[in-house]
Amino acid sequence: MSYATQKLAEEKVFKDPVHRYIHVRDQVIWDLVNSKEFQRLRRIKQLGTSYLVFHGAEHSRFNHSLGVYEIVRRISDDVFHGRPEWDESERLTVLCAALLHDLGHGPFSHSFEKVFNVDHEEFTRAILTGDTEVNGILKKVSPDFPGHVAEVIAKTYSNKQVVSLISSQIDADRMDYLQRDAYYTGVSYGHFDMERILRVMRPLDDQVVIKSSGMHAVEDYIMSRYQMYWQVYFHPVARSAEVILRKILQRAKELSESGYEFQQPPTHFLAFFDRSFSLADYLALDEGVLMTYFQLWINERDPILADLCDRFVNRRLFQYVDFDPGTDYKKLGELSALFKKAGIDPEYYLIDDSTSDLPYDFYRPGEEEERLPIQLLMPNGDIKELSRLSQIVDAISGKRRTDYKLYFPAELLIDGKKKAIKQQILEMLREGGI
Repeated sequence: MSYATQKLAEEKVFKDPVHRYIHVRDQVIWDLVNSKEFQRLRRIKQLGTSYLVFHGAEHSRFNHSLGVYEIVRRISDDVFHGRPEWDESERLTVLCAALLHDLGHGPFSHSFEKVFNVDHEEFTRAILTGDTEVNGILKKVSPDFPGHVAEVIAKTYSNKQVVSLISSQIDADRMDYLQRDAYYTGVSYGHFDMERILRVMRPLDDQVVIKSSGMHAVEDYIMSRYQMYWQVYFHPVARSAEVILRKILQRAKELSESGYEFQQPPTHFLAFFDRSFSLADYLALDEGVLMTYFQLWINERDPILADLCDRFVNRRLFQYVDFDPGTDYKKLGELSALFKKAGIDPEYYLIDDSTSDLPYDFYRPGEEEERLPIQLLMPNGDIKELSRLSQIVDAISGKRRTDYKLYFPAELLIDGKKKAIKQQILEMLREGGI
């Protein structure tokens, strides 16, 4: 028996709060779960800084990755199994891609990526194809198997059905994180009828389609996603924590480059500051490492780094007001000048931040982040794009919503020093726009 088809002597089962049970029967999958690169995901939170808002949101990328694997396993083994449009030989490829799709996430994910200009998907592919335990396991299937799994994650794999199960507007990744994040944050927005959606999914040609009878379940899924983004993922308080996190890393980088002598040198970050880091350097970082530095840096001599770390560790976050970049940038310049007069560095204590989401889009060839639409399979065999039949989806299709906030430390504006200037700042912040 080849390694690719080797089964465990006894099925392994993970108890899961979202899917009840996650089943592992393949030796390859079990070995990948036990690799050190996959175990590292236990130390990367799924929702980054959101635990500072939703105290239950302590779940990890490890939880989520197992959940995505389980959804894809059900689709492959139950929903698509035996259908002539589905190539059964792709089963192991799609299961491995589902399990490993988030392997390259760094600590606090997107905040870390922004500061150090790295892409977690590139690192996922590097882990799959580099000198890692995961690569060694995948190579036991076949020498070119790691490359195939990497192509699925890069969305360049030849079988588009496989790609769409991992990355599309209705994929296993989204179906797991919406439900999982709703469960751990305690909100009700992310729940939808996944069982119904799975029952009406069909492989067809080079895509996965939904039977038209399941349209309302898909509408519910899209609206759940819309609500989760604005109520959870883009929560302004969580974004305040992200702003502070980014500024901590920015300040540490700036101090290091200026020759500042740290009491606790940023040893694990030095290769990232000068972009000489290796894959091993990247994998050595997790959120435990960062939090250790932050706690130690609370006692650094540099007052800005010490203050920012204290704010993040002890949840003393910035306040915020709405900000309109179209009309308020002149005011932002004036505020920045006033902050300097008040002795508050605006580079670290006056930050504008924006976030946006496109809940659903139809096909726009050649545009950035090209999105394949959700296609409905009609009873007569015709294919119709979802928003043509759904008034609900049509109402939000192609409509990007953006939210702008201005973050600042309110308590620094009410102490006794330079009171007149600080009062002027507060009045500007309370006015209309800002």
